[in-house]
Amino acid sequence: MARIGFIGLGNMGGPMAANLVRAGHAVLGFDTVPAAREAAAAAGVTIVELAAEAARDADAVITMLPSGPIVRAVYEAADGILPAARAGTLFIDCSTIDVDSARAAHAMAAGRGMLALDAPVSGGVGGASAGTLTFMAGGSAEAFERGEPLLAAMGRRIVHCGGAGAGQAAKICNNMILGISMIAVSEAFALADRLGLDRQKLFDVASTASGQCWSLTSYCPVPGPVPASPANHEYRPGFAAALMLKDLGLAMEAAAATGTETALGRHARDIYAAFAESGHGGEDFSAIFRAISAASKPA
Repeated sequence: MARIGFIGLGNMGGPMAANLVRAGHAVLGFDTVPAAREAAAAAGVTIVELAAEAARDADAVITMLPSGPIVRAVYEAADGILPAARAGTLFIDCSTIDVDSARAAHAMAAGRGMLALDAPVSGGVGGASAGTLTFMAGGSAEAFERGEPLLAAMGRRIVHCGGAGAGQAAKICNNMILGISMIAVSEAFALADRLGLDRQKLFDVASTASGQCWSLTSYCPVPGPVPASPANHEYRPGFAAALMLKDLGLAMEAAAATGTETALGRHARDIYAAFAESGHGGEDFSAIFRAISAASKPA
């Protein structure tokens, strides 16, 4: 049994911490939101008043936070988690942040004699609750060896992608594919509607033909074909459109920094930006189908 500090007990972090408790670990959690603290406490997490308290005497400290600047601040502040931890503590950041911030977090940890992983996740709130997340980990072989058993308590697939920042690189590349493919699937269903093609028939063909992809077969953006998809549950996230916009923004920042041409990624970012700015950022990202359909001429 390990003693684990967990910083960030929101929609993703709370269920992840709860799964660590179920696996037999002692989890000390911190969050600034009262409702998040209460839900985590009900799941067996010991709530502390300061992030530093969660890190003190911990074997590992896991963070699940909104942005790179926040991760850096929580790591390096005088009352932050790095100064509070003992040498040799493993730091695992599961946030989705920019690659530069991830590498900076690694460097800060190494400077204090700590091991570090950047290990963003895929699988959404459902995967966090079910313990079926995919983790994309970046860091040394030693850090990954120590962190893998903890990640396995929260996920089904753990991939060591390479050195510092490689996990974040994999995450933003993957989610660029996801954002583009969801728009493509949504456009196909909007076109099918106007051609008089039954949605289920399109699904039956495309799901077993060359159009097959995760956005279609697991997360179909129209009601009916995939009962568990958000489309059949009023587009409750899931994975909110605002988070997809964030990830596409990170991908475009990385593309600009590396001189990579990503025309479709850029267009997908712009489409999701308009969707979020029109008040739909809190809906599941698959609700982009409704915006595409509404912008099309009546069938």
